[in-house]
Amino acid sequence: MDLEKMINEMTLEEKINLLVGIGRSGVGDTPRYKVEGAAGETRPIERLNIPRTVHADGPAGLRISPKRENDEKTYYATAFPIASMIASTWNKDIAFEVGKAMGNEAKEYGVDFLLAPALNIHRNLLCGRNFEYYSEDPFLSGEMAESFVRGVQSEGVGACVKHFVVNNQETNRRSINTKVSERALREIYLKGFEIAIKKAKPWTVMSAYNKLNGKYCSQSWWLLTEVLRNEWGFEGFVMSDWDAGDSAKEQIQAGNDLIMPGKSYQTDPSRKDEIEEIKEAVKRGEITEEIINERVRSILKILVKTPSFNNYSYSNAPDLDEHAKISYMAAIEGVVLLENKGALPFDKSTPVALFGTSQIETIKGGTGSGDTHPKYTVNILDAFEEKGINVDKQLSEFYRRKVKELRNTKYKVQEDIKPKLPENILEENFLEDLAERNEIAVIVFSRISGEGYDRKLEKGDFYLSDDERELLERVSKAFRLKRKKVIVLLNIGGPIEIASWRNLCDGILLIWQPGQEAGRVVADVCTGVINPSGKLPTTFPKGYTNIPSKEFPGVPKEDPREVIYEEDIYVGYRYYDTFGVEPLYEFGYGLSYTTFKYENLEVITKGNYVIVSFDVENTGDFAGKEVVQVYVRAPKGKIDKPFQELKAFSKTKLLQPGEREKVLLKISLRSLASFAIDKWILEKGNYEIRIGSSSRDIRLVGKIELEEKTFDVSGGVI
Repeated sequence: MDLEKMINEMTLEEKINLLVGIGRSGVGDTPRYKVEGAAGETRPIERLNIPRTVHADGPAGLRISPKRENDEKTYYATAFPIASMIASTWNKDIAFEVGKAMGNEAKEYGVDFLLAPALNIHRNLLCGRNFEYYSEDPFLSGEMAESFVRGVQSEGVGACVKHFVVNNQETNRRSINTKVSERALREIYLKGFEIAIKKAKPWTVMSAYNKLNGKYCSQSWWLLTEVLRNEWGFEGFVMSDWDAGDSAKEQIQAGNDLIMPGKSYQTDPSRKDEIEEIKEAVKRGEITEEIINERVRSILKILVKTPSFNNYSYSNAPDLDEHAKISYMAAIEGVVLLENKGALPFDKSTPVALFGTSQIETIKGGTGSGDTHPKYTVNILDAFEEKGINVDKQLSEFYRRKVKELRNTKYKVQEDIKPKLPENILEENFLEDLAERNEIAVIVFSRISGEGYDRKLEKGDFYLSDDERELLERVSKAFRLKRKKVIVLLNIGGPIEIASWRNLCDGILLIWQPGQEAGRVVADVCTGVINPSGKLPTTFPKGYTNIPSKEFPGVPKEDPREVIYEEDIYVGYRYYDTFGVEPLYEFGYGLSYTTFKYENLEVITKGNYVIVSFDVENTGDFAGKEVVQVYVRAPKGKIDKPFQELKAFSKTKLLQPGEREKVLLKISLRSLASFAIDKWILEKGNYEIRIGSSSRDIRLVGKIELEEKTFDVSGGVI
């Protein structure tokens, strides 16, 4: 394909049209999108056989409408585990398989670009979209995203890494001015993007809504041209978030190639027509035709790869059964066992009392762009019964009847708003009978959040609601009086307060929001069919006052205009470890039904890499997988540094009791450097290589002497 010839044949008007999306589906004179429920489309240029291309959301699965006008067919898409749960697997192969399955569904449903993965950092646990994001750590985030992107694009569909950058809250997300140091940007907030972009070469990047140090991200030359293209060598195109920024002219000048969804004035009359604004800027000489050509070139280089451009005959029939298996596999490895005092696993024949309305209304994922429309979601109660677990039938029928009754009366779902059901709905005598005839109590607590709003520091969100607490206390008292076990299942998208009630139970299983196979995943982990191997990608604090990001969501608190990242580089475990703040469950934490031994550590340097090797042995009675984590503690020098930072990780194969695996990991010297003014500096001294099962469970320690070395800002692949 001769792109230059194609560009030369285009009129200026056609070029400008290509830089602005088609508009919102069915609004005004915009035609309905080719794929119902897609997020946007590019404009076609029929004269030159350039088709419109389709963009759809996808952090937890392809987000399209299941129903279409005058069409009896239903277009389901798989609901995969949320990104935080994918990160909890610490398994890059799984991230690849999930990406590949999503890419295949996109391709087979006529979608060209999947608007995923989302790579923003868990700066504050109340961010409403943290479930769409991987981790508080940029290295873990970047590595998982890199595998996901490769998976999507192996299907010939474009991935879109987003939201570039520091889109770490939903409150006033379209206008908030995020003030952050360049060092924190480089080491924390840009690092995951840099890893994914350099290693996986995504077709597209989405610029964020917010301002970065006074400039909208979609209008920042420094961000989109200096860093993304000139330093990192990004070769795809940049699209705006939907209706982002306040100037189409500045977006084009800065290096934002595609303005989405286009025709923003359709929903906001105060907004200018983007095409007309760009035309006027060209007439005034504020945008040259060469700049227009650059933007068109960036877009066309990618469009020619798309299924639409290559006339792919999509089937509208992806293999949903096979993708359900991948969703299950991903969720299984992302379950995190937080507490276990002999409660888990239990035998299927053990009498179990299942409490909580979320055993029926199990939450598969969050709302907004991260939502999905699968064929089914298996709830926990149905799965327990399907798997032959001996659940108390009288109690389960009570919950089925009660949930239906409540939803048909004062807790009706209206306009997609689903009021939270009460939890403390059991009579005292009934509870005593249940404790008498059952050996285990399993209580399910759930939370949901989504795009457009942040979570709340209140009961029913970060804290248990009064009725949840009452249910837990009553069940705990009744069962423990008879020396029975109590297990809590956390069906949540981000951390909640646990410290005040964890002693009321004998086991806590973090099941996240695990996608459409939710109940089956829970049943198999609870009964030991699967040994949990997930580890936390984000710290669970003892209380909200312990967290590093003191300013959230900004000032003034009622209607924030700016937010200052005063914690700088000390995000997540970097803060807890450096300043001696004890978390409840540390970064990288997760229990298993078995135990592992680490030994035979060897650390050497080879060229620009540190090579780390050691053995991991399963020393327990269950087969299991172990997540091994390598942290590096840099020497004290001129530059302040965190106590330690994650620099490598791996997950073992399924090790049988007594079986061992040799782990070999490689760490680039560039990744050990700190950012200072305009370059990366690796300071001279002894570097401590800390191998552990979590950030606070270090099993092996080695040291290596390194000489000072500097790297420029481009610095090659990390």
